Amino acid sequence: MIQVTPQMRILVAVEPADFRKGIDGLARVCREALRKDPFSGCVFVFRNRSAKAIKILIYDGQGFWLCQKRMSKGRFRWWPESSTALTRGLEAHQLPVLFSGGDASAARGAPCWRRVGSGE
Repeated sequence: MIQVTPQMRILVAVEPADFRKGIDGLARVCREALRKDPFSGCVFVFRNRSAKAIKILIYDGQGFWLCQKRMSKGRFRWWPESSTALTRGLEAHQLPVLFSGGDASAARGAPCWRRVGSGE
């Protein structure tokens, strides 16, 4: 079972991926195109060109998980755009919004870190 925790690093590939690729092909995309280590434990999220499906690649220490969601109607409307960056990071609370076809950038959550006062 895959559980996404706030400590996990989630990287969304900006460019669409070829969905004929499986685990080995997407791991190669992570290494060569995204310049990231697929064994790092990051959650890698890819979208196909038609925006009807996403794939998630995760290494859990023992092996890879490859998950796919294909929309039965509609498309994934939101996807990060960048002229320079190859990936965009997401927070853990934004990932379910992306899975449901929503705008992950509009999902607001509590700040990841805040200073704890001394009580004085």
